Amino acid sequence: MFLENYCRITDDKISFTRQQASDFAKQIADDFNPLHDIQAKRFCVPGDLLFSLILERAGLHQEMSFKFSGMVTDTTKLTIPTEIAQSASIVDDNQKEYLNMSVAGNSTKDSKAISALTRAYVEFSGHTFPHILVELMKDCQVMINPARPMIMYESMSIHLDNLDFQDITLKLSSTTLDIDGKRGNACLSFDLVSNSVVIGHGKKFMLLSGLRDYCQDTIDNIVTQYNDTKAQYFAQK
Repeated sequence: MFLENYCRITDDKISFTRQQASDFAKQIADDFNPLHDIQAKRFCVPGDLLFSLILERAGLHQEMSFKFSGMVTDTTKLTIPTEIAQSASIVDDNQKEYLNMSVAGNSTKDSKAISALTRAYVEFSGHTFPHILVELMKDCQVMINPARPMIMYESMSIHLDNLDFQDITLKLSSTTLDIDGKRGNACLSFDLVSNSVVIGHGKKFMLLSGLRDYCQDTIDNIVTQYNDTKAQYFAQK
């Protein structure tokens, strides 16, 4: 269980310290979204960490979809199912829902397949900004608020033709950004590839808020600040 360093499990309840969640974002996902910084005022646990825990505990299905409905913080204690028949939810002690998921098709708990998909997806997902979203915003001539860069994970889905793989990679296939006023919904479509053969597809949806007219100088400053933060983090290691 490579996730044991990034969560706490007590009496079947799962929780996260700020350090654990931030370490997962930076060390596993290569994700330096300021929402995952230890000192962030609106700190939240990475959605990819929840996704990884679900696969590790409940297994991998050919069809899986996830919809996030709440921000998990360091004070949240979650119940994550170990089996999913058709659908399930991640809830806290007050039955507040943070994520809803549905599954179909065959399933497996093969640790190699699950670890391969988890690491491949998390790596792809963590590179969404700036690698993918900056080009998408430029194409649409909009950008996020530099003073409050809010990019939220909304939902994702995957389809696998089969579960017989030990190694897998994700390759971006297309991107779209639908704009409604100051909000945007980005869709990143990807292929799942094993041994040079496409064995599945997926989509990741992200919500961008506080949109305004695109400014190249401002975007360059945001990206520079992001990369500087990343460089400083690794320089301290």
